[in-house]
Amino acid sequence: MRRRMQIVFQDPYAALNPRMRVKQILTEPFEIHGERPPAGLASRLKGMLLTVGLDESALERFPHEFSGGQRQRINIARALALRPEFVVLDEPVSALDVSVGAQVVNLLRELQREYGLTYLFISHSMPLVRYLCDRVAVMQRGRLVELGECEQVCEAPREEYTRRLIAATPEMPAAM
Repeated sequence: MRRRMQIVFQDPYAALNPRMRVKQILTEPFEIHGERPPAGLASRLKGMLLTVGLDESALERFPHEFSGGQRQRINIARALALRPEFVVLDEPVSALDVSVGAQVVNLLRELQREYGLTYLFISHSMPLVRYLCDRVAVMQRGRLVELGECEQVCEAPREEYTRRLIAATPEMPAAM
């Protein structure tokens, strides 16, 4: 089951080992799960990078050589290495500036459609949740307070906490 589930952490800086080249970072999931890297690994690694908008020259570089958005793209590529069905996204754009965050969110949406991924998207930003999610669960202090279709919860929240959460976040531009 662990192989079919992966995670992308909030902090793209802390999530990558600074002593490893990107090639090692992308190969690590195979080692962790005791799998032999697939035949044609070099080609697959290049493809993974292209999928997230980076070129193959990234394979020989270290994390400190990349911007925050590029690091998060590397984290996403690593999460997709084993071709999971389910990906936990823990505030994946909160550490990025707005324009880079928007690019990463659009990438996540594209990957979701292309690979049929299911996301558990953890966020305080209701506009982002609305943009990426079909269903939403609103939690307050570790307790589920509202659950439903995203449009319905965002348009007509039943709980006061959900109304405050929606009111506290600015609207997202129509074209992300």
